[in-house]
Amino acid sequence: MSEKLTTADFKAKVFDWEENSEWAYKGELPAIVDFYADWCGPCKMVAPILEELSQEFEGKINVYKVDTDAEQELAMAFGIQSIPSLLFIPVGEKPQMAAGALQKQQFYQAIKDVLKVEAA
Repeated sequence: MSEKLTTADFKAKVFDWEENSEWAYKGELPAIVDFYADWCGPCKMVAPILEELSQEFEGKINVYKVDTDAEQELAMAFGIQSIPSLLFIPVGEKPQMAAGALQKQQFYQAIKDVLKVEAA
C-alpha cells in the first residue's frame, strides 16, 4: 500500500533537507516518491500502477505519495515543476527524478535499474 507523506513525514522517513546539505536517505528499503495533485489527469493514470507495484514489491520497496498542493514547501525543495514527478530512491546512492506519467513497464525498468530490485 502506498503511503501519503506530509512534509514532516518526508523529513522523518526519507530526507531532511534542512538538516543535511548532502543527500542522506533515511529509509531501509528503496523507495518511489510520487509528487502529484488531485486535479492532475496524468497523476490519476499513474496512481493505480503505483498501488499495484506497492503490493507486488511489498517488503522490497516503499511507495510514497506527496500531494504538491498540500505540501508546497516540500515540492519547492525538490524543484517540482510538473506533475507527476517521480523520485526513485535507491539505498546508498543518489536518487533519480523522472517527470511525467510512466507506463508500468517503465516503472519495472526503473525499479530494476535504479532501485536495484528484481521482480518476483
